[in-house]
Amino acid sequence: MTKIILNALKQTSGVFSIATLLIANSALANQVSVEQLANAQDVNTNTTNYSTTSSELPTESQSNTSSQEVEVPGDTRLQNLKDPSLKIPGAELEQVDPMGQVTSVTQLSDVQPTDWAFQALQSLVERYGCIAGYPDGTYKGNRAMTRYEFAAGLNACLDRITELVAAATADLVTRDDLAVLQRLQEEFATELAELRGRVDALEARTEELEANQFSTTTKLGGETLFWLSDTFGEKAGGRGIPRSDQDRTEATLSYRVRLIFDTSFTGKDRLRTRLQARNVPNYSGRDLTNSLMTRLSTDDDGDDDVTLNKLAYRFPLLNDRAQVEIAANGYGIDDFVAPINPFQSSGSGSVSRFGRFTPTFYRAPSDAGIKFAYGFNDAIEVTVGYAVPDSEDPQEGRGIFNGGFSGFGQVTIEPSDKIAFQLGYLRAYHPKGDLNLSGSTGSFLARDPFDDQASTADNINFEAQWKVNDWFHIGGWAGASFARPEDDSDDDDITILTGALTLAFPDLFREGSLGGIIVGVPPIITDGGDDDDLKDPDTSIHIEVFYRFQMTDNIAITPGLFVITNPNHIEDNETLWVGSIRTQFRF
Repeated sequence: MTKIILNALKQTSGVFSIATLLIANSALANQVSVEQLANAQDVNTNTTNYSTTSSELPTESQSNTSSQEVEVPGDTRLQNLKDPSLKIPGAELEQVDPMGQVTSVTQLSDVQPTDWAFQALQSLVERYGCIAGYPDGTYKGNRAMTRYEFAAGLNACLDRITELVAAATADLVTRDDLAVLQRLQEEFATELAELRGRVDALEARTEELEANQFSTTTKLGGETLFWLSDTFGEKAGGRGIPRSDQDRTEATLSYRVRLIFDTSFTGKDRLRTRLQARNVPNYSGRDLTNSLMTRLSTDDDGDDDVTLNKLAYRFPLLNDRAQVEIAANGYGIDDFVAPINPFQSSGSGSVSRFGRFTPTFYRAPSDAGIKFAYGFNDAIEVTVGYAVPDSEDPQEGRGIFNGGFSGFGQVTIEPSDKIAFQLGYLRAYHPKGDLNLSGSTGSFLARDPFDDQASTADNINFEAQWKVNDWFHIGGWAGASFARPEDDSDDDDITILTGALTLAFPDLFREGSLGGIIVGVPPIITDGGDDDDLKDPDTSIHIEVFYRFQMTDNIAITPGLFVITNPNHIEDNETLWVGSIRTQFRF
């Protein structure tokens, strides 16, 4: 050692301890921490945006929820338009390059003369030259460090000591110098032993967690909904059933539970397996409201069975600019080409079935299929695909190529971080016995205008979202379907229209919350072609208001109400009201 360094150590034992901490902390500017290395290879499961070309895994708390609805992967500039309030902040360490060796402590903007370690840091910087800062000119003296960072900082100062020793051959270490070092070592023996014990305990705990983790390749997520709901108003007339002057429904308490397993084998692919059980009531029954317009965002004729609700695998291509996804079960068109509507999640968005997205487009025949998405740049992405509802059925008129199908294509355009558009086309074939042109959201006539004959429909969808500011988004959609029976007739196509205006209020009253207003027209036949009897006689209006109150990162309560005027597009029917309180638990 040189006299210079030993004299600094002799001044006080406290200086030594301070210097040690500062040396270690300087490594933050020179080395990437273990956490950074882990984050660099981690798979993000929490992103919700429009692009589908990213290799990152979403965390599904947006699956038919923000987490549980299939999230369209990718890094786009309009990710906040897709319900930014669902995003749960995560802690990530920035990867930084060192500022380089500083020659004066005044170059570090966050170090003040009043800091308790100012003199020690000044000595290390100006006398020994072994402290580096961050590119922004800060030192970050209060930041925690890893053992790797400690080693890097210590090595930097030891290298400097070696240089000083080599340059001072005439003034070598004396016996007194060695005695001082021995005394310092003895004085801090207790503290060093304590630190060593803490590190050993942390290592043991880490090994235990690694040994007992769920899986090295699979992440588990889940959602539970508790749903209190009821309808109010007289049963509507329709599908040959007269209207009733009585309210035929009672208040119900129902649930939906989902478990999502997202597995990655390369860090860029994803195998999604989702299990589900639910018993949410379908209010459209003949003996209930007798109207498809009263359906909740998720419902069934539930029997509480646990089913394999989704199974799909996706992987990137072409230097991550493209993505292929193959689904074997449970995929709707909205899973292949996600809407940009911020209310599309069935667990945290709209409380109605109609309010989620364009029903004539996104509820076309689908269960299994394949898609290919390609991002030309950050602003334009194109998705094409093919989906079938009965891929596992070998009977004639079923299967992959001889039954119902949907061939679709969609373009997403995001010219800035405040606005986004989607334009889609879908050609669907509905086999005999499975005719549903309206996605079970409009009138019964719009769902099946051809007495259950096999039919073909060309569907067009247009969507737009405008982020006016961080607290207000305005958007909507318009859909048109041109359908005809496959009976070799020359009849003109019938026309089914639908559309809605949406107003979103992210972070309303509380961060993470969401307010929503939806006003629209459920699917309606506006042109019956050669048969005027196929035209719906009147027009229903759907008006919906809900507020999702985000109590914690994992719990949200959503009271909601939607009103249907002229249910089933029949003026004689009385207005129907549907109220609900939905509680969501996510993990």
